[in-house]
Amino acid sequence: MAAKVGGFLRECVAELKKVVWPSRDDVTASVKVVIISTIIIAVLLGVLDAGFSAAFRAVMR
Repeated sequence: MAAKVGGFLRECVAELKKVVWPSRDDVTASVKVVIISTIIIAVLLGVLDAGFSAAFRAVMR
């Protein structure tokens, strides 16, 4: 059992050495895209929510 765990961990380390990690600039650019996209979607959902709320209030009168 211990030999299997040790072999697994050695294989994990070997695979992690093969990984090509993104550069700091790539990560920064990706984070900016995610933050901007999140803000845009949040604003759009807020506008839709306000619009549907106003429409619902108008119908209920």
